[in-house]
Amino acid sequence: MTEFTAKLLSIIKSIPMGSVSTYGRIANLAGNPRAARQVSWVLRVYSEKLSLPWHRIINSRGRISLRKGQGFELQKALLEEEGIIVGHNGEIDLNKYLWNDNL
Repeated sequence: MTEFTAKLLSIIKSIPMGSVSTYGRIANLAGNPRAARQVSWVLRVYSEKLSLPWHRIINSRGRISLRKGQGFELQKALLEEEGIIVGHNGEIDLNKYLWNDNL
């Protein structure tokens, strides 16, 4: 595992319940603002193995990135269980729920 991947994992694990962050913000916090796709890859590879809160990561437009029928419904349900209001099309109010990660 690379040092960058370890940083990503640490940041992802620290997103608190009831909050969300974006792929880009996580990449930026880890030191590479252009590595949003790497965040996605890390989530795919490590979420199950390390029990990552993968569902708390959304895109920069404030929406769930997964497609309906391909994980969208599960992510929406998990976020709603944490008290996050998710719109019908997966939109989340970033002004209200974005994790204050001190960027």
